[in-house]
Amino acid sequence: MAGTSDIKGLLTRNVRQSGIYIAFVFIVLLFTVLTGGSLLSPGNLTNLILQYSYILILAIGMVLIIVAGHIDLSVGSVVAFTGAVAAVVVVQHGLPWWLGILAALGVGVLVGLWQGFWVAIVGIPAFIVTLAGMLIFRGMTMQTLGNVSLSPFPSSYQKIAGGFVNGLFGGPGYDVFTLVLAAAVVVVFALQQWRARLAKLTYDQAVEALWIFGIKVAAVAIVIMAFAWQIAHARGLPMVLILLAALILIYSFVSQQTVFGRHIYAMGGNLQAARLSGVKTKLVNMMLFVNMGLLSAIAGIVYSARSNSAQPGAGNMFELDAIAAAFIGGAAVSGGVGKVQGAIIGGLIMAVMSNGMQIMGIGQSTQSIVRGVVLILAVAFDVYNKKRAGSES
Repeated sequence: MAGTSDIKGLLTRNVRQSGIYIAFVFIVLLFTVLTGGSLLSPGNLTNLILQYSYILILAIGMVLIIVAGHIDLSVGSVVAFTGAVAAVVVVQHGLPWWLGILAALGVGVLVGLWQGFWVAIVGIPAFIVTLAGMLIFRGMTMQTLGNVSLSPFPSSYQKIAGGFVNGLFGGPGYDVFTLVLAAAVVVVFALQQWRARLAKLTYDQAVEALWIFGIKVAAVAIVIMAFAWQIAHARGLPMVLILLAALILIYSFVSQQTVFGRHIYAMGGNLQAARLSGVKTKLVNMMLFVNMGLLSAIAGIVYSARSNSAQPGAGNMFELDAIAAAFIGGAAVSGGVGKVQGAIIGGLIMAVMSNGMQIMGIGQSTQSIVRGVVLILAVAFDVYNKKRAGSES
């Protein structure tokens, strides 16, 4: 009986992290059935990654912002602004494509410094600063473009979001390199999860039973390899997916295995206690917004490369999609809780729902309603968990 009680307790404590993966699998299976299998076709999986990659990039930065107890409403406008800067450099002035990328990244960092200054140094709430930023950078986008679209980008620039690695290792009807790289990602993921488990055990923190841990890692491995097998039979490995995978691995490591990452969680959990513990909260806040500006610039480059143009209205509502991805992925409204992997899963849930409903021919109005309902349910689940934890303690 004691063993059963222990397992039940561990499952209860991990329901937040495990629940999102279960929900993701359920949603994928549901829309696979509703679309007659079209959702998981090789071509559609490739298009799904290309279409939603920039939202996933934004979600990586947004979850760290939310964990620290902030919010960023300006990322959509920054995506548009950095894409406009790249277009002016490359399309309007005819300079090399890589200079456009450097210019966009530089502007993204400057945007982050600007907003970080008001939040970290002056002490204005991030909600107000980034709300102002949403208006400022949208206006600067319009001025930069002269209220017209700039296109087309050269083919080298377009390959950032539309290029593929195919045939590198050959293969009978499929791309072997895609499978090899997916296997490497599985190994890195498993090692990261094992290290995180060992770290918890070192500090006498509760962990799931070893067999549960094994099932979770195996399930993720199966999903990754199945996905890789499908896209290997399409156009090969999208270059933007390589970029996205690298960002996920880097930021997962930074958030979970570094002092900077621990400081972010400490601030979100208890800001005053973090200050008393010696955490340089101003520096951490500044770096968070610089990082968000950088990731917004990367998303802006990817989005402009995919659309092959820079538009004054680009990035509209992207901030809401990124925020929704973070909350659906398990980030807490009050801060202190959330993971990069969870935000990615949350973003993929939104992507699968939107893509599935598009395949089914459901209108945009209904899609918005469904996504809004999913978001409110995710936040309600967070509130319910907090109330239950408080009543148990």
